[in-house]
Amino acid sequence: MHRRFADIVGPDVRDICYATQNRQAAVRELCEVADVMIVVGARNSSNSSRLREIGDEAGIPSYLVADSDEIDPEWVRNAVVVGVTAGASAPEIIVEDLVRTLSAIAPSGISTLDGPAETVRFRLPVELVN
Repeated sequence: MHRRFADIVGPDVRDICYATQNRQAAVRELCEVADVMIVVGARNSSNSSRLREIGDEAGIPSYLVADSDEIDPEWVRNAVVVGVTAGASAPEIIVEDLVRTLSAIAPSGISTLDGPAETVRFRLPVELVN
């Protein structure tokens, strides 16, 4: 392409969207207090995979799950703080269900880290509507 259109200029490949940047920063902060990290998202999502990798890099056992059905109670058996985050397109209802599942495994309190407000909303995939 570049040979054919020599004047074309693309975006800097180092650019990361603000939502991705915010989520990665939040996961780094969460890794400072969590014993285990659970990321809700699709396995083919580079964003969700990167969030799990950040937990691994921090030395925290980190898991990527599509929904609460994939939770293994052994992951959280001895954890005091379980960090939960989600990829940008993970529906909030799935995250809420996962939190309820974790609370059923080991009743606990829930707290939220402060961070920049995100106002972008994604539509549910057609197969999840109704």
